[in-house]
Amino acid sequence: MSRRKERELVFKVLFAHEFNPIPLSEQLEFLAEDLENKKRITPYVRKLASLCVEKKDEFDGRVKPRLINWDFDRVAVTDRILLRMALAEFLYFEDIPPEVTIDEMIELGKKYGAPKSGRFINGILDAILKELKGENKIKKSGRGLISKVK
Repeated sequence: MSRRKERELVFKVLFAHEFNPIPLSEQLEFLAEDLENKKRITPYVRKLASLCVEKKDEFDGRVKPRLINWDFDRVAVTDRILLRMALAEFLYFEDIPPEVTIDEMIELGKKYGAPKSGRFINGILDAILKELKGENKIKKSGRGLISKVK
């Protein structure tokens, strides 16, 4: 399965979890009732979904200061989920370039969010990425994973 499809699957699981907060393992099992879907629950899917649930408050704490004159509770659920997914990839997936993460979240925002979700997500993630780089919290390994642009 492509990484984009995996991200989309994580998004759907987290969206369901937002409205029915049963244990994540149950959400995944429910999704994977048949054998074909069991193949879709990759280690990446499990790790990304788990991090988004476990680190939700930490990730939201990174987003809230970026919302000028806007209450976090008014941010669309879809956008909040995508921002959490991006932060998980920034901080916990050393093999995924931050620019790829931003592009993927923008595309998912355009597909599942409001008409302006892509631009909103881009602006927030760009600011957070600069902050994380400044704090030296972005740890990426492998050839071509760190851009020279700050």
